[in-house]
Amino acid sequence: MARRDGSRDFIEALARGLDVIRVFRPHQPVMSLTAVAGAAGLPRPTARRVLLTLEQLGYVRAAERGFELTPRVLELGMSYVLSRNRWELARPHMERLVAQTHESSSIAQLDGSDIVYVARVAVPKIVALAVTIGTRFPAMQTSLGKVLLAAMPLAQAEQVLAEPSRSGITPRVLPTAEERAATLRQIRARGWALTDEELAAGIRSVAVPLRDGEGQVIASLNVNAHAAETPVEVLTGQHLPLLLQTASAISADWAACQSAPQVTVDLPAAPAAALLPAPAAAGWVR
Repeated sequence: MARRDGSRDFIEALARGLDVIRVFRPHQPVMSLTAVAGAAGLPRPTARRVLLTLEQLGYVRAAERGFELTPRVLELGMSYVLSRNRWELARPHMERLVAQTHESSSIAQLDGSDIVYVARVAVPKIVALAVTIGTRFPAMQTSLGKVLLAAMPLAQAEQVLAEPSRSGITPRVLPTAEERAATLRQIRARGWALTDEELAAGIRSVAVPLRDGEGQVIASLNVNAHAAETPVEVLTGQHLPLLLQTASAISADWAACQSAPQVTVDLPAAPAAALLPAPAAAGWVR
């Protein structure tokens, strides 16, 4: 493949190695030397040297009628996944969702009877309530909160909602216990929640759950819009399918990170005088 960077710091051999790794596709797991050379745009002798180098490093192995990738290639992607926390992993997916819908998107978790915003990608629009990371709202009047409450048994949700809100917000709508139960049952059945100016005038949103590797709902993701600009039919008919796809992608990334094997590094023993209590091991960032 032709050189793509005129800088003298550009390492052509490294670029060629990555080109060779990328030519393998799901429908073509085993490729001949000639096929690899053609797909990567490399001379056959160059492709051979690259493949043999990758084989020695454990990323490629010889197979019948050619070469195939090994599972070690997964390490390249997992290095990225493991270096970022949960919300950083979600952000690129949220940015794509916002680009598709032209509406803001947020992730929230429950804290008592409130939701707390932990991630957000916003578009510049005038809304009744400003939202930033750390903002809290009463859960039952938000689509994000409804999704999280619906993931609980009804009795537990009622216990949570019995706690006083610390948001300082008085919502427009205060449903009865019977109305709350009916709403949460409906959300549990269909898998998403809608709120239409229940928290404040002009705020309308739809939300879906985000799950960890065990399938537990640990957060929720929404698309929110101005009620005067975006009808409910647009939220549920156009934005909701994109929202569901985004939630699935985020949950898959979280599950991959959570299931990644943890590597233990043996360090030389320190002198007795230098021994100090070890800090808690770093785990999955929540």
